[in-house]
This record gives sequence, structure tokens and C-alpha cells, in this order.
Amino acid sequence: MTDLPAHSPDNHDFRHSGLAFWWCMFVGALLVVLGALLGAGGAWLIWLGGSWYYLPTGIALVVAGGLLLSGNPAGIWLYGLTWLATLAWAYWEVGLDGWGLMPRVLAPTVVLIFVLLALPAFNEPVRPRRSGGRYATVSGLVVLMAAGMGMHHFTGAAQSQEALPAPPPATPAAQNRTGQPDTTIHKPGKDWPVYGGSELGRRYSPLDQITAENVSKLTKVWTFRTGDMPSKAADGKYSPENTPLEIGGHLYACSAKGIVISVNAATGKEEWRYDPKVSDDAIPYGATCRGVAYYTVKDAVADQPCATRIEWGTLDARLIAIDARTGKLCADFGDKGMVDLTQGIGETVPGWYSVTAPPTIVRGIAVVGAQVKDGQAEDAPSGVVRGYDATTGKLVWAWDMGHPDRTGAPPQGDTYTRGTPNMWTVAAADPELGYVYLPLGNSAVDYYGGNRKDFENEFNSSIVAIDVTSGKPVWHFQTVHYDLWDYDLGSQPTLVDLPTDNGVVPAVIVPSKQGHIYALDRRTGKPLFPVEERKVPTGGVEPDKLSKTQPYSTYAHLDQPRLTEKDMWGMSPLDQLYCRIQFHQASYQGEYTPPTVDKPFIEYPGYNGGSDWGSVAVDPQSGVLVANYNDMPNYNQLMPRAEADKMGLKPIDKGKMSKAVSDKGDPQAGSPYAIHVNAGWRLPTGLLCSEPPYGHIRAIDLKTGKTLWDKPLGSAVNNGPWGIPSMLPIDIGTPNNGGPLVTAGGLIFVAAATDDKLRAIDIKTGKIVWQADLPAGGQTTPMTYEVDGRQYVVIAPGGHHFMETKIGDQVIAYAFPQD
Repeated sequence: MTDLPAHSPDNHDFRHSGLAFWWCMFVGALLVVLGALLGAGGAWLIWLGGSWYYLPTGIALVVAGGLLLSGNPAGIWLYGLTWLATLAWAYWEVGLDGWGLMPRVLAPTVVLIFVLLALPAFNEPVRPRRSGGRYATVSGLVVLMAAGMGMHHFTGAAQSQEALPAPPPATPAAQNRTGQPDTTIHKPGKDWPVYGGSELGRRYSPLDQITAENVSKLTKVWTFRTGDMPSKAADGKYSPENTPLEIGGHLYACSAKGIVISVNAATGKEEWRYDPKVSDDAIPYGATCRGVAYYTVKDAVADQPCATRIEWGTLDARLIAIDARTGKLCADFGDKGMVDLTQGIGETVPGWYSVTAPPTIVRGIAVVGAQVKDGQAEDAPSGVVRGYDATTGKLVWAWDMGHPDRTGAPPQGDTYTRGTPNMWTVAAADPELGYVYLPLGNSAVDYYGGNRKDFENEFNSSIVAIDVTSGKPVWHFQTVHYDLWDYDLGSQPTLVDLPTDNGVVPAVIVPSKQGHIYALDRRTGKPLFPVEERKVPTGGVEPDKLSKTQPYSTYAHLDQPRLTEKDMWGMSPLDQLYCRIQFHQASYQGEYTPPTVDKPFIEYPGYNGGSDWGSVAVDPQSGVLVANYNDMPNYNQLMPRAEADKMGLKPIDKGKMSKAVSDKGDPQAGSPYAIHVNAGWRLPTGLLCSEPPYGHIRAIDLKTGKTLWDKPLGSAVNNGPWGIPSMLPIDIGTPNNGGPLVTAGGLIFVAAATDDKLRAIDIKTGKIVWQADLPAGGQTTPMTYEVDGRQYVVIAPGGHHFMETKIGDQVIAYAFPQD
């Protein structure tokens, strides 16, 4: 195509100076650039087997831009027709799905406005001219090709010395000194005595002062600050995730680095604090203290030191007990109030072996697991789970799956079995049965299993019932066979009385990262709803060792349909095209696609769930289970050992890596491969490659497992490209971490999403009936209690480095204004 002379008869109406002229030149150049990018990418996509829309559209844009640059108004007609073809193609792919339409039509519509603003460059009304017939003919053919081909493929030290009044003794479990075990279940009433509300982990309160009808009156009544904010060395590593306890008018919170503070639960006034002085280098993946445990020593005199005590684990692997009244160390516990949890672990370094979850105390035994930092080495600290006397701190038993014959500490010079699956999250317990339910993770290396031992493959990603008196397994149920996807059980199990056709059955509800929710008889581990072993993909680097089937729950599941090319997303056709290309470049065969080294593989759901550590909540009165969950893929790839070594990837015990190096992947030392994980499958803009919503909240009928309602959770106000908040109050459904609280008032209280809000939701309808802005990220679980006839809802919004929300140190209480 050649440019027309400036004064030819075909071009006499085109202005050659002024703002209108230069705007027309800018728009023409823009169309040429956009068209070249879309055309080149579209050709690549067709070669990969993807949609035919982008190539002809790119050609049309290049032609339209060339026409405008040559002063021919046919370029406006051509772009307009291309825009109409784009609308038709977008509707064909996604219908009237607003999130699906956005990247397909929003940017082209903005460009359409730009093109129409070029009209003043032409003195006469733009219309087809005889002299431009050859351009109209070419344009029409290109548009028809774009429309037709587009439809081819669619898709520390205590600081207070004054003792406080003794909290009531009727709270978490104690060993009966007469020899009979204390089988009391410490259910929440006016208090919130245990993480998860009770040992059962239901996150339910019988308090009903606050209801859907009056929740609008809820207001902030006090705030206190822990003072624990990240130093320069700890910047980008804080994720407190704390849920406080409340007993007898005293609220107990712990900060990111394990500082425990007692405050007056009615006023927020600090009473005492204890700082364990945890060093920054002890921070593993994140500085986290999900909670503490409260324990009453059986038959202790009320004013006796440490008659009631707070016990918790620290990031530097200590189990500490302090007086609940004064914050002073309990001298009769361990070594002057502390137990060294690294005993018997073998080689470790700060940040590799840490405790981030509260101990579960049942029948006087404090059951403790630990977090072993992911992806470092096969020769990692053990995943042993131990039970300690909650009064003396003495080791009562240790469950080491590699040595089932042992019940105590390893012999002198030996260690607990290295690299075994660990319990980094919170256990649940049935004091009446005397069982504690351990949600186990994966072996030390997540994405390669060739060197795992048989007992690791037997117990990885399993729920294990342990007899708390002996430390011996009673039964176990595996949720993933030969787990190569980091699908560890992050959620605390929830114990319920499940109504069935044969009567009420004591059950354990087990949420999972892959989205399946299993309902098991908690006495035997047998499924109460069929669990189907379904065929899953094979291949990858370990085709002979992969399990040919995986257990699918028929009770309830949160996973979504298989991804297709048309599920790819972005803020414009360009980044959607980029994601489509990545989709076709990767190995993806649906759920449980095996890890690959020659190309990326798509893991969907990603390792953040489904359900993660926030767990679920159950209202036993209405029979409703509430689950907030994530819906995002990961985009991963194994890396050969030589390549990983060249990059400088090395495990934590071999020295520190710069952030630039550590961001390239996890070393998985001892295996043939390192791993690079793109969590959430993010674009360079920070947006995700899959279509929203990314987070939901769902109500499920407890008896049947059927969905009652499902809503997106979280607005787009804090989300946008390059971390720029969009300020759009649209319920996009954001990634979320943290759990729900349900109350007898018919409400769900939940934060968790990345928009820094605490919400109250009507459990019957899913409608948001109240919300409050938080000063930092709400990646935690709220709790509730009553003092002097007034119900309080409390949350500790500490933010989260992984979720990229603002870090804070506040604990905030909401209640009705006092008359």
C-alpha cells in the first residue's frame, strides 16, 4: 500500500496540521503497534493450537493504522468493524460474563474512543468514497476473516509485677490428679477459651446478642497495639495470623514474634506482657503466632502461681508456660518455664524449624507439631509430633512415623526421623474419646517424591487420629496419594455430630487445599459419604511412581471446573493473549497434572487452596458449614539440579540467599530438581492469568454436603495492576487467608480478603449486612465473647507479606454502644 499524495482528489479533505492531525497520527501509530503485537502473538498462539481471533484482528489493526497514517478515513471504518467483530467474538466465548468480557472489550472500546476522536482531522463527514473502494474491499475481507476465525477456538520478660484476679478454672483440659482423665470439652459460652472456640474446632459461639437485624449498630469500642512491627531485617516477612483467647474478662493475644499480652477484655487496657525475645533470623516463611493455649492445673489453689497458665510455641522452637495472672514464667514447667523443642531434631538452623500454631491441650497433654520450612532439602528436621505434660513440661510421648516402635525421645546420639511429613497447623481433639486429630503436611521436598520412604508415602497429606494417652496412631485417612503438589492439610479439622439416616454420628470434617471436604467417622476414620478413587493424569518426571487414582469426596467440594484457554484473563487483550500463550506452553491435564521439567505445568487449585489454615466454621444449631476458599492456579516448573546450582539456589542450612536468587525457586536439595512456583499464576503487572473470582465464601448443608449459597469474597478496592489500588468497590472475590466465625445470632464474621475489611454476613442468605474498614490486612480469624452482658467481636488485623496487605499490630474490639 502506498501513501496518497497530499493534494490528491482522494485526500483533499484531510487536515495536515494542528492538534487534530497529530492526534490522528498518534492513533494511527498506536493501532499499528497494537496490531503488530496482537498479530505476532496471535500467530504464535495459532501455532500452539490456540484461538484464531488475535492474528486477523492484529492484521486489521495494522491496516487501519496504516490507513489513518496515510490520511484515509477508511481506517476509522475498519477499526469500527473490527470492534464490532470483537464484541461478537467476546460474546461467543463468554456470553454476558462481566469479568470475562472485561479484558476482551474494555481496552478495545477505549481505543475506539481514541479512533473516533480522530474524526476532526477530516473536514467532511467520514463516509466510504468511490476512490477508497479498494481499501473498503480489503478492509471488509480482513474483518470477515477476523470474525470468522475468531469463532474457531473459544475459551521476653514480664513487665507487670501485680497479680490479676484469677480467671475461672473451668477452662481448657487438665489431668485429673485422682487418676481419671478430664474428658471435658471446653465449648465457648461467654468465653472464647480455645483456638477455634473449643477443642472441636468449630469456630462457633452460642452468643446471640448481635444479629442480622441489629448488627448495623456495631462500632469500634477499643484498640490496643502489640508494638511488634517488622524491623528492617524482617521487612517482608510478617504474617501474624493471630486469634486471641478470652477467659473470665482477660484477653490473651500473641504478636508475630510470639510476644504474649493480656488485656482487660472490656476496655482493651494492657495488664501484662511477656516477650520471649525471638530473633529475626528465627523467622521461617513468615513471622506467625496463630494463637496460644490456656490451661488450668487440676486441683490447684486459685492464688497458687501458675494455677492457670498460657502455653505456646515460638519461632525459635521453644514451648513456654507463663502465669495467666501475672505473665511470669512457670518455674515448674520444663527448664524454668521453657522446653527446648529442638531436642532430638538433629541438625537445624534458625528459621528452618519453628512453631507457628498453638498447642492442643487434651487430657492434660499439650500436643505440639512444628513448621519445617518448605522446599529446602530432603535431609530436613523431623516432622515428629510430641505430647508434653501441660503441668511439668515433661515429654509424655513422641509420634515418629519412621520409628513406630518408639514412644519417647530417640536414643542418645540418634534423632527423630528426618524429613518426614509435619503438622504445622492446628490439631483438633475429642477429650471424651481421648483422640487428637493431626492434619499432616508433605515430606520435606514437596514436588519430587522419588526418594521418599514407604511410611512417608503412607502418611503424607493425611488426617491421623492419635490416642493422646499413648501417642499411638488409631487410624489415618489420606487425602492425596503420593502428593507432588504441596497439598498438605493446612486446615484445622472440625469435629461435629453429623445427622445421618442411621442417627447422629460423631464425625470429623476435613477440608483440603484441593477443595475436597471429607466427612469421616472420627472413631474409625471411615468415610460417612463415599470417597471415589478416580483416575488422574500420569506422566511427568516420575510416571512409574505416581498414583493412578486420587480420592474424590462425594460429600462436598470447592474445586471448580477444569481450566480452558478462554478462562485466561488480564486487563487487556494483550496480557490475555500472553496468558493464553502460557496456557498452551504448559502441561495441563486437569487436576493432579504431574510436575514437569521440560515445560511448565499448571497446578489447579494452587497450593493456597481450596481451604487453607483459616479452616471452616460450623453452626450446629442451624446445621450449616461455612467455608471461605481460594480459586487460583499455580504455574510451576521443575529445574534440573545443575541449573539450580548455577542460579545459586541452596538450602537454608548452607547459607543465606539474596531475595533475587530465592525468588527464582526452592532448592529441594537431595532431589534431582529444584522448583519454581508462580503462586496464583501472576502476570508482570501483578494481575492473575485466570479469570476472577479468586475467592469465595460458601454455606453448605452439614447433613447433605449440598451448597446453600456461594458468593465472591472481597472487593477490588485494594487490587490493581502494579499494586496500584483500583478503588473500585466491586466484589471481585480476592485471594483470602483466615477463617470464618459463626454465631447463634445468625451471623458469619469474616475478614481474610485483601481489601482490609471485616464483614458480617447473614448465614441464611449470604448477604453482607455490616462491614468495617481495618487498619491493616485481615488475614486472620475473628473471635467473640461476652463481658458484663455485652458481646464483643475481636480481630487482630496484622496483615500478611504473602498476601501483600498492609502490616499492623492492632487488636480491635467491636460492640454495641453503651446506653
